[in-house]
Amino acid sequence: MHSYDTAQLERYLAAHVAGFERLDGIEKFSDGQSNPTYRLTSGAGHFVLRAKPPGKLLKSAHAVDREFRVMQALADTPVPVPEVYHLSGDETPLGTQFMVMQMVEGRIFWDPALPDLDAEARTRIYDAMNATLAALHDVDPAAVGLADYGKPGNYFARQLTRWSGQYMQTAADALPDADWLMRWLGDHMVADDGAASIVHGDFRIDNMIFAPDREAVIALLDWELSTLGHPLADLAYQCMHWRLPHAGHFRGLGGVDRAALGLPGEDAYVADYCGRRGLAAPDHWTFYVVFSYFRLLAILQGVLRRGLDGNASNPKDTGRLRDVIARMAQDARQLAEKG
Repeated sequence: MHSYDTAQLERYLAAHVAGFERLDGIEKFSDGQSNPTYRLTSGAGHFVLRAKPPGKLLKSAHAVDREFRVMQALADTPVPVPEVYHLSGDETPLGTQFMVMQMVEGRIFWDPALPDLDAEARTRIYDAMNATLAALHDVDPAAVGLADYGKPGNYFARQLTRWSGQYMQTAADALPDADWLMRWLGDHMVADDGAASIVHGDFRIDNMIFAPDREAVIALLDWELSTLGHPLADLAYQCMHWRLPHAGHFRGLGGVDRAALGLPGEDAYVADYCGRRGLAAPDHWTFYVVFSYFRLLAILQGVLRRGLDGNASNPKDTGRLRDVIARMAQDARQLAEKG
């Protein structure tokens, strides 16, 4: 949680954000483990402030400047993003860099099984997500000023190096299954096929806002892990989430009767995405999903480390992360061994 002087923050926002007059309220959104996010009230208006956490941070982590840049670049594309208003420097009334953006009103679904909707609405929700992902990957990065938003080529090899390093740097416990995954991914690395697009990096249902009156994505949020990379990374990452248990602290679809609920199976979802983009069915699908598991557990290991160091955005969840990380490593290893 940030500490700040309210009057100083109000003066800063009034000077830098068009339409902001006074700070009538600031409320931290309770969910999320990454960049602390706040709802600002100014008269009849509402804004969202998203900041780097306080304390020591990993290099390249919590990049609100990258989030600001990519959302600004996508503003005139078919990809739905909030309007962004201001990006601060590092010296701010909060003590860290932050951005201010539009408050988008709509629905956020925390449970991917969508228990409050009927089967037809669930089908449309998943189709809307599929269309949004395909639209993002169809954007030409150079055409929106993002040609330099990431390094070209060898995406999975570079990502494995990055997340292996971050995992080892933040490891709180010995985890043999995670060590095995690092070796397996290196031994089964896919060849670079030249595919490249803007990748979101955390594409899942609870990072989207849906229209209040229809099954349409009106805002795709949480872009801090976005870069230029292989589009199948986003697709496999979302499908990996559905393999997680639908119980406890997980928000997956494991064990859920998708057909009965009107939810697409993984093969059908992948086929719809490929159809929208004119692609053949992907080879090496197991590698992409296992990679997604390892990447997420490395991210969660960083969250655990911040919690142990007292810098977690949502410290109430820190204690359960050890079990979550160990379960993910075990499940990913079993998937890899099955092929």
